[in-house]
Amino acid sequence: MTTRERIQAAIRAEPGIHFNELGRRLTLANGQIQYHVRRLERADEVDQEIYAGRTHYYDRDFDPELRRDVAVLRRETARDILSYLRDNGSSPPAEIAQRLGIARSTVEYHLDRLCDCELITKCYGTGSAVTVRISNHETVRELLGVVEPTFPERMTDRFTRLFDDVLHGWSADMDNK
Repeated sequence: MTTRERIQAAIRAEPGIHFNELGRRLTLANGQIQYHVRRLERADEVDQEIYAGRTHYYDRDFDPELRRDVAVLRRETARDILSYLRDNGSSPPAEIAQRLGIARSTVEYHLDRLCDCELITKCYGTGSAVTVRISNHETVRELLGVVEPTFPERMTDRFTRLFDDVLHGWSADMDNK
């Protein structure tokens, strides 16, 4: 199998894979990936889309409507939130944060991305009451079955969670002084 065929096979096998992950998976230099991906794009074999600062690659035949959804679900925290909502039904963001052990600000960040993709809906009640619910259970079930975050993506999310926990603890300490 040629280098280009290996890259194309990786993109087909893992829709939404990003540039760095291609390099890690295939042990290729950045220049090799750039060269072959450009050629695949010119040949209309693959597409690239940038979402949240990352370039994601898709086979040309992959449903354009699902591309952003897949990119979002490559984040472990977004998957955890969707899984929680799938298992527990509509919930307020504060409850999601508490049950998952994630800073509320991190939950809100991912909720915004999930809302952008129309995977969830925020429902506003009286006062400041907000609940979050899944918009399309069938799509969510399908996506959760297809997309799995890679090890580096999980580590990025876990670092963010750790940093949020440290920052939250520091902020609480400052409030007590």
